[in-house]
Amino acid sequence: MRTGAVPRGVCAPSRAVVGAPRRQHEDLLLPKLHDGVTIRGMKSAQTTQAQANSHSPLQSMEEWEDFLKERYPDPASAPAQPFQAVDANKKKEHFRDYEANARPSVREFYRQNHLHQTYDFAEAKRKEFLGLNRRNMGVWEAMEYLNQLVDDSDPDTDLSQLQHLLQTAEHIRADGQPRWFILAGLVHDLGKMLCLWGEPQWAVVGDTFPTGCRYSSKIVFPKFFEANPDSQNPRYQSLLGVYEEGCGLDKVQISWGHDEYIYQVTKDHLPEEALYMLRYHSFYPWHREGEYDYLTNEHDREMLSWVQKFNPYDLYTKSHAKPDVEALRPFYEDLIAEYFPAKLSW
Repeated sequence: MRTGAVPRGVCAPSRAVVGAPRRQHEDLLLPKLHDGVTIRGMKSAQTTQAQANSHSPLQSMEEWEDFLKERYPDPASAPAQPFQAVDANKKKEHFRDYEANARPSVREFYRQNHLHQTYDFAEAKRKEFLGLNRRNMGVWEAMEYLNQLVDDSDPDTDLSQLQHLLQTAEHIRADGQPRWFILAGLVHDLGKMLCLWGEPQWAVVGDTFPTGCRYSSKIVFPKFFEANPDSQNPRYQSLLGVYEEGCGLDKVQISWGHDEYIYQVTKDHLPEEALYMLRYHSFYPWHREGEYDYLTNEHDREMLSWVQKFNPYDLYTKSHAKPDVEALRPFYEDLIAEYFPAKLSW
């Protein structure tokens, strides 16, 4: 095992870990792991505690992605899916079938997300993390750092985080997309390293949405917003809220997560089309549901097609086939060097 690596099973991407919580906002943040502590062998003993732990309802962050695939089935897949949440012809009472069929862990994840993702929370997290003063790493080094997130909750696959990133990039490459597009696929989930710094699941992944204005009814599980403190603030619950019509998404404070973080890390180095993919790939209410158009400007609408073009690669490219990391590394190191400096601030 490489120096500084976390033993397999210790830092699973969405499992509660043993240790003391951070002092600030300890009711909101994941318990942090003490150095050298492993949870291997503790899985059954900690299962009840982990399920009850409000910080990590998902056994795996892939549960959220699996839920998205059910909600937005791959149009290229042959068999019809049980439901199509975006089918305009579907009766209203069937529209929320995906909610009724969701796993309890997924429902709990969205309950927490919609409870805690307030305008003030999103603002505070930007101040906390966007100084980019935690580490200096190159992109490949960051991919290896992300490999500390090991998900052994799925017995059918032992793919690393780095291999998942390469899967996405290789599908994009196979389709003959531009080199910057391939690179966007390679780095798009690197913001999930927020998990390594004590952030709870609901503040790292999940469908993103604008804070500071009325919630769209097409955000998944909209009823859970009733418990969000912003729902009681009239300033935040008009159609535009704190924004002006057509102000542009760069003026809108989207809920906090890995999208915004990786955008901020890479924003000085990639073409704008790639940056839109990174910043808004989880903004499903916009790019899949057509909501919040009144907040966008003309440039956002021009870039929307690139976000939509990226979405299938984000959702539907994971498989059990292992990329050959060492064989692919020279190509990707050359690609990284074409766009990025040797070190980036994270």
